[in-house]
Amino acid sequence: MNPRPTHASQRASIPPWSLAVAAMLLIQLSNALSITVIEQVGPAGTAWLRMCFGGAILWLIARPKLSTITRRDIPTLLILGLVTGFMTTFFLAAVARIPLGTAVAIEFLGPLAVAAITSKKRSALIWPLLALAGVIMLTEPWHGTTDLIGIGFALAAGVCWGLYNVFTQLVGDRFSGISGLALTIPIAAVFTMAVGLPQVLHGNGALWVIAMAAGIALIAPVVSFALEMLALRRMSHTAFGTLLSIEPALGVLIGLLVLSQAPSLMQIVGVALVICAGAAAQRGGARDAAGADADSADPAGTPAARTTPPLHLES
Repeated sequence: MNPRPTHASQRASIPPWSLAVAAMLLIQLSNALSITVIEQVGPAGTAWLRMCFGGAILWLIARPKLSTITRRDIPTLLILGLVTGFMTTFFLAAVARIPLGTAVAIEFLGPLAVAAITSKKRSALIWPLLALAGVIMLTEPWHGTTDLIGIGFALAAGVCWGLYNVFTQLVGDRFSGISGLALTIPIAAVFTMAVGLPQVLHGNGALWVIAMAAGIALIAPVVSFALEMLALRRMSHTAFGTLLSIEPALGVLIGLLVLSQAPSLMQIVGVALVICAGAAAQRGGARDAAGADADSADPAGTPAARTTPPLHLES
């Protein structure tokens, strides 16, 4: 008689890549659902509400110990909170004006550029250029209907995403993944209060709007982050990062299914170029062995945040 399968064996039977894809789909779903909230309280108000609720939920789950924060940690935490907050705000401002898939692809230029700049190989510079070609095909500027403001917001979000990658690495050297997130998202909410709170107060702050923002925050970052952590325990970081390159395609898919944003053939080719650039940029992009050996775990056995590819909080 075969033993009854345990929960651990059932989890092991789930392919880790499917958990990662599910996390990315939830992130893009949260972006699409945010459009409804944006119509009521604006993009900055929506971003601020999501960070307030997301930070509160993560704080209750992680219960980070403030006593572990040293004076040297404070500048890094503040900078990470700042770029996290405005990455979210700029991205939502972008998706309020341009298609979701296009915004994701443009934002993707930020981390690609950081990867190329920090790479020891000059040939790595070709991948952001390839992605840029894909973005040009996505935005189709020759039609004369390009929303330059929306593109500008997406590019600003991409700059923040690139900086987010750098400072997440630094914060992850000191705090476990979920603890670092629980510390930085409330900081992000504080930094963006000046632009978010006025939009909430002057918009339609009805109970259903607030409740929807809370539900979206539960989807991303809370549930999506949990799925990413589960996937990362069974995937190499290079494999995860390569898989992450399909996110622009998932943005297009969710935009089509939820927002009825149908891409043209040219735009589909553009997305494909961005995906290829993202996947190629991951080659040789893993941390060295010394860095990997230095990875630590918190008392509960959660991998340090630096072992986790950055979560998409715009997202």
